[in-house]
Amino acid sequence: MKRNLSLLLLLALWCTAQAAIKLPEIIGNDMVLQQRTQARLWGKANADATVSADADWLGQPVTTQADKDGNWSLLLPTPAAAKQEHSIVLSENGERQTVLERVLIGEVWFASGQSNMEMPVNGFWNCPVENSNEVIATARDNRWLRVAQIKQNGQTKPVEEVPGMWLVPSPDTTPWMSATGFFFGQMLQRVLDIPIGVIACAWGGSKVEGWVPEEIVKTYNDIDIAKEQKEGLKGTRWHYYTPVIMYNGMVHPLRHYTIRGFIWYQGESNVGKEETYAQRLKDMVDAWRKDFGGTAQQLPFYQVEIAPYGGYGEWLSSALLREAQHNAAQLIENCGIVSTNDLVKPYEFNQIHPAQKREVGNRLAYMALNRTYGYKGIACESPEYDHMQINGNQVEVFFKHAEDGLSPWQDIEGFEIAGADGVFKTAKATLNSDHKSIMVSSSEVPDPVAVRYCFKSFQIGNLKNMRGLPVVPFRTDK
Repeated sequence: MKRNLSLLLLLALWCTAQAAIKLPEIIGNDMVLQQRTQARLWGKANADATVSADADWLGQPVTTQADKDGNWSLLLPTPAAAKQEHSIVLSENGERQTVLERVLIGEVWFASGQSNMEMPVNGFWNCPVENSNEVIATARDNRWLRVAQIKQNGQTKPVEEVPGMWLVPSPDTTPWMSATGFFFGQMLQRVLDIPIGVIACAWGGSKVEGWVPEEIVKTYNDIDIAKEQKEGLKGTRWHYYTPVIMYNGMVHPLRHYTIRGFIWYQGESNVGKEETYAQRLKDMVDAWRKDFGGTAQQLPFYQVEIAPYGGYGEWLSSALLREAQHNAAQLIENCGIVSTNDLVKPYEFNQIHPAQKREVGNRLAYMALNRTYGYKGIACESPEYDHMQINGNQVEVFFKHAEDGLSPWQDIEGFEIAGADGVFKTAKATLNSDHKSIMVSSSEVPDPVAVRYCFKSFQIGNLKNMRGLPVVPFRTDK
């Protein structure tokens, strides 16, 4: 009996010593590695083991040594992107352990935020994504697109692992991919004609404070982290408002992955907190850039303006939050924002998840293509208020990013005008084609002093530039 137990113990020790290299789920088959860079691979091995990665595009393996706890990481030089599948052989102490197959080299983006980024191609309950069945049925057309769908993983302390593997688009996998992330990646792939990877890492209902490291959130005097985390855990499910937990459980474990930039769709849960939003979003971006490669890289950060939603009521807090988002775009270096003011149907008045996700993803892609990849012929900036002139009972409004003019010529909706009393009245707006400006007036306001455009919880605008990008909601009476 003692002899048998000894043999079993030796066998167990031998199996432990021969344990294969362990990888986080994000490092696996079908992954996309960032082109022309030093892409990081990492994982666990035996203590002090020599770990090597032999990629089929390299002449010799890249080698590193695990530490006393078995942690290892290495930088893998990557070539220019091409429509080609690769393999990487990982070895420990010269013994072949793991083969990563169907690896693509291309461009990798990190897609995060709350439910409008999380919303899958399949849609939510009673919340469809426009033309989703066609998108799902033709998913295999996107052979060179991959999406890593990261699982929600709330943690009170930073962790090193999070579930979420790379998926190949198909009728079975695409329904559960982030719709905005999918359409963003699809447009990039079509234009750049190289493989694209999107890491979809979102949590519906989350506040920006949920995605910020604890050492920063501790400086916010309106948040008691310990108290909110204690109240936030209900059984086995975190409340989505809970601060820090998304960063700890979903961003921190992915920080080693080499990416090209970020896209972000969030803000609804911070409505009513517009005074702090811009700076806290900047805090988040600064922390993420440091985590994902150092502040010197200034990885691009492109965000989405929250859509019109009548559930906020008549008060202006959602309009003020949109304004804060645009302020953040000015505050954060290498940042842009796309407007969605026109991407809502009247019947979606009380629907916080509008169906037109393809257009949202496309607009984010247009911004990346123009500003990150240099396709200056692709328009990406919505017209923005520049200045106004008062001409008697009319106000003439001028815009940036409307060099070729505006449309439509008439039946323009969404403008209001006010006199010295600050009471805004629905106004008539017409195009001045000579000046590429808008003339605004109301018979109820003979002496106007201020103008607003779609500065409400729910107001669909129809004024656009010549590339179909909507005028950003604004107010002149700040």
